[in-house]
Amino acid sequence: MNIVAMVLAGGEGTRLYPLTAEHAKPAVPFASGYRLVDFVLSNLVNSRISTIYVLAQYKPESLIKHVSAAWSPWFAGGEGTLKVLLPRSNTRGGQFKGTADAVYQCLDLLQAHSPDLVAVFAADHVYRMDVRQMAAFHRERRADVTVSAVAVPLKEASSFGVLSTPPEGRVTEFREKPKQAAPLPSDPARAYASMGNYLFDPDVLERALHEARRAGETDFGRDVLPRLCGTQRVYAYDFAENRVPGVQDHEERGYWRDVGTLAALAAARQDAMGNLPRFNLWNRRWPIRGEFDAALLAGIKSMTTEAAPWQAASRDQSIGERLPAS
Repeated sequence: MNIVAMVLAGGEGTRLYPLTAEHAKPAVPFASGYRLVDFVLSNLVNSRISTIYVLAQYKPESLIKHVSAAWSPWFAGGEGTLKVLLPRSNTRGGQFKGTADAVYQCLDLLQAHSPDLVAVFAADHVYRMDVRQMAAFHRERRADVTVSAVAVPLKEASSFGVLSTPPEGRVTEFREKPKQAAPLPSDPARAYASMGNYLFDPDVLERALHEARRAGETDFGRDVLPRLCGTQRVYAYDFAENRVPGVQDHEERGYWRDVGTLAALAAARQDAMGNLPRFNLWNRRWPIRGEFDAALLAGIKSMTTEAAPWQAASRDQSIGERLPAS
């Protein structure tokens, strides 16, 4: 399938201050030279998705610099696209008004690619994921929209978008950060939380964004997804079923962390440390890439002429480009 990825990387991350005093949340350092955005980009590239747009807004300079240094070298000399895009200059204040508005401003780019699927993924979570498995789930169920979801303790669910699903996985309700979340039928102590990763049928996405625009709606979780649950085939993809190669026995299967607070970020960093980490950063079969790896790229290329599966390449690697006025 031809999948185009839109990475939502404009987050301000106020709860991570002072780390976000000079950085957008996705550009916050994690550990060992990696930044938060490296996890989603690595997952997409490892899944052989090489048409990627990173939508930036808040203090984008360090994010643009990092993507240029850490990712452009991997996208040099072949097929594919990697671009960091800023809001259109003729929008109010030159800003994205929300996650849905950010993708709405890129609809012309999506139409130019004629994709089979559009992946709209968050840029600020720590995890490994084979996106192709989620895409296969989406196709098997003939879904219009698929939302990747994890089970979280009920007391924490109010921080997420919460999905209500019967056993077959079709989403009947999506509520953004509800005060009282609906528990899982199989586990009353947990709720089904959205990871902020979505797959859309392109036509469904385009219609939904135009409807949102007319209604003055700007956000996927608050506006678009709750409405689509009543009109389209929306399914929840259980992230716990996703499997990537190279995960060791001592690691936590289905590891995913929303590192939106200083405490959560510190805990995730701790999970990646030690001889038996809960999340191993050094998985050769599903590598996380960063600036250090890009610095070694010249040596790697000199030793082999055959690109590894995760080495998506590109002739089109513009960085920090502002969307054209419309």
